[in-house]
Amino acid sequence: MNAPVRRRLTLDVSDLPGVAFGHRNTTWLANVFFMVIEAMMFALMFATYFYLRTRSTDWPPGHLPPALQYGMANAVIFLVSVVPAWTVRKRAPEGDRRAVKNGLLVLTAFAVAATILRIFEFSTLNCRWSDDAYSSTVWVLIGMHSGHLVTELIETVVLLAISFTPKMEGTRLADAAINSDYWYFVVITGLIVDGLIYGTTRFL
Repeated sequence: MNAPVRRRLTLDVSDLPGVAFGHRNTTWLANVFFMVIEAMMFALMFATYFYLRTRSTDWPPGHLPPALQYGMANAVIFLVSVVPAWTVRKRAPEGDRRAVKNGLLVLTAFAVAATILRIFEFSTLNCRWSDDAYSSTVWVLIGMHSGHLVTELIETVVLLAISFTPKMEGTRLADAAINSDYWYFVVITGLIVDGLIYGTTRFL
């Protein structure tokens, strides 16, 4: 008896795109998981901050409130920087390399400005990290966000450098869009930290 002939089924994938954007990209999903983990770290520090607030009648305890100028200037920069980040995220799936390059250039400028302001911001917190629990919490919050800010600056600079080469296509364009998602995370957490440190010490 002849063995049954096995039919081979083939799947035509020639029409599928070579690169995926958004939730279809596994790197995007990994980035989301990373942001969730980092958000939990911030949430723990926020809880610590408010716990300390309940243990003191004066806030900040034994210190002047942090000066506003650098923190508020950074808040403005964060808000305005959403525009180039949105541009990159919007234009990357369209393959608009010129718009992506220009968006990354402006975003890099905002990230550099925010980093410089953050250096000065440390000097206006009106406390040293070792003074007390409140001071340590404030410095850890600012320090954590500074780490995210510098990391995002480095990644944006690398993508900007690639955008000046023919390699800014396909997966690299997807990376640029994902980078914008992470910049949104930096902006949101930065605004929350600012509201916590500068708002609660004056109105809570």
